[in-house]
Amino acid sequence: MKNKILFLLTAVCGGLLLAACAAPSVRNAGGQQSARPETTVRVLLAEKQKTASFKHSGLLYIYTKDRSKRYKISNAGTLSARALGGGKVQAGTLQSAQPVILEPAPGKTITFNGNAYAGKMYLVPDGNYFHIVEYVPLETYLYGVLPYEMSYTWPAEALKAQAVAARTFTLKSMETTGKRYFDLYNDVRSQVYKGTGKVYPSVKTAVDKTRGQILTFEGKLFYTYYHGNCGGATDSVTSWSPGAKAIKPLSGAKCGYDKHAKNYSWQQTVPRAKAESYATSLGLKGKLKSIKVARKTKTGRATNITVRTQKGSKTVACGNFRSAFGLKSCKITKLSLRKKDVLFKGRGSGHGVGMCQDGANGMAKAGKNYKDILKKYYPGAKITQVEDL
Repeated sequence: MKNKILFLLTAVCGGLLLAACAAPSVRNAGGQQSARPETTVRVLLAEKQKTASFKHSGLLYIYTKDRSKRYKISNAGTLSARALGGGKVQAGTLQSAQPVILEPAPGKTITFNGNAYAGKMYLVPDGNYFHIVEYVPLETYLYGVLPYEMSYTWPAEALKAQAVAARTFTLKSMETTGKRYFDLYNDVRSQVYKGTGKVYPSVKTAVDKTRGQILTFEGKLFYTYYHGNCGGATDSVTSWSPGAKAIKPLSGAKCGYDKHAKNYSWQQTVPRAKAESYATSLGLKGKLKSIKVARKTKTGRATNITVRTQKGSKTVACGNFRSAFGLKSCKITKLSLRKKDVLFKGRGSGHGVGMCQDGANGMAKAGKNYKDILKKYYPGAKITQVEDL
């Protein structure tokens, strides 16, 4: 096939092709690049794919995990992949029951679903499907997380705080990967990640200036949750996830720096028909009579909601209720069941645990540095270099 040239491993191990011949990066719980390889993060970009299309900006290497099959495409173009069934996948002309790796040459990228990636793409066969996972160095991964979790236009100190929080969350998540073929999702189930096709200077500076810095509590990593706006105060992790371990850094904190943001207070209406349908989905019969906050935290964040109809009632976790109705948060200050709709008023956005991002922005604008921000929202936590773990 034009522009596709079979190459021998022994003929190309060296020079510009060294990256293609090296073994995949070692996944290490350590962090900063030193004598040890930098931590590689495996990010799930798509699962259960039948077909996929990849645009490559230049030289691209395609090979099986054991490198028994391999070739390269010299020029920019588009590569197609498809599931063959029976646990096999095809990428270009290469077919295999092993993961197939697409590796762009240094300085080149692979574009998938509109986002450009510089890491290695693993096509992992799974029955009649295949999954797409990018293997990317930790610090590079953060370049692709920060601008989608916090505005790249925000002050440098807020971005630095976000970098430390995101780095810690990543490494903590990797502790519980087990035998799974990936470490993190590329969406809100983990952290939003859209590749590194566009690296903002402000983001790169924030990541580089905090390189290797993480948060620990009693010498261990913890999940450094963060959210958009806390509505005046954050809450304990147990208010959002009752089964979570209560620790001081996730015990809640007063904010006072988030009032400038549009999500500090909000109002939403939901059609009554949708509320009636929700009650039915809970197994309740009869006309909807009321929806009330059954329990809330000291800061006013609802933890449970009771839905009542003519023939019964049911109390549900506010997190599930919030998702069903598309509410910004569970810090509900007013709830009114009306003839045609349901009126909600509230404060904040997100789950309300850990760092308040609008608060971090406000603190940075007030002259606080990233260490002040982290100390406020993760009380009792310590900034540590990852290699010191």
